[in-house]
Amino acid sequence: MSNKESFIDKLKSMLGQSDSKKPSKYQYFILVFVLGVAFMLFSNFFTGSEDSVQNALPVTSSTEEAESTEVFKQAKGDTTGSISDYEAEYENQLKEVLETISGVGNVHVVVNVDSTAKKIIEKNSVSQSQKTTETDREGGKREVEDQSIDEQVVIIQDGEKETPIIVQTQKPEIRGVLIVAEGADNIHIKKTIVESVTRVLGVPSHRVAVASKKMKEDE
Repeated sequence: MSNKESFIDKLKSMLGQSDSKKPSKYQYFILVFVLGVAFMLFSNFFTGSEDSVQNALPVTSSTEEAESTEVFKQAKGDTTGSISDYEAEYENQLKEVLETISGVGNVHVVVNVDSTAKKIIEKNSVSQSQKTTETDREGGKREVEDQSIDEQVVIIQDGEKETPIIVQTQKPEIRGVLIVAEGADNIHIKKTIVESVTRVLGVPSHRVAVASKKMKEDE
């Protein structure tokens, strides 16, 4: 309280005010102005201190998290849907099915695919057709038809990314299939194997090769 009273006394002395006299309006204005300036100075001092403390603190950025997430997605995507994955899937399925056929055993399958899966993307197509009649110098006429198709990929908003709409995913085309199995030396069994593979995979018979596997006593 003593500091506050001494500060007010100093203001009174600066304004030429004593305890016996009432302050004038001008003196009140000067007093309010001085107090306002003092308040602003104190406020700026504390605000500057808080800003310096905040600037000294470490700032956590989400860039690192975003980068690590993106790298994880790419690494995962590199091993998903590859050619070797499709070939292994076909080989395992064929081996499991063919070994259930009577007279067939110890099956080994090799499948060669052309590429990875093909994705068909939704598109908006706008076709325009225009016919014009041309007349030559001899009076002959001919009609010229001009057709144009404008296609635009349909995009949807997926968070912050724009992704196309995938209508269908087609499995890769199979180049050839090799089946080596015990019992394939029998003509009827060999025919059964070829028919089974062609119907399951939808490939022509000339892309399927079947060979008899060596018996243990022949090795």
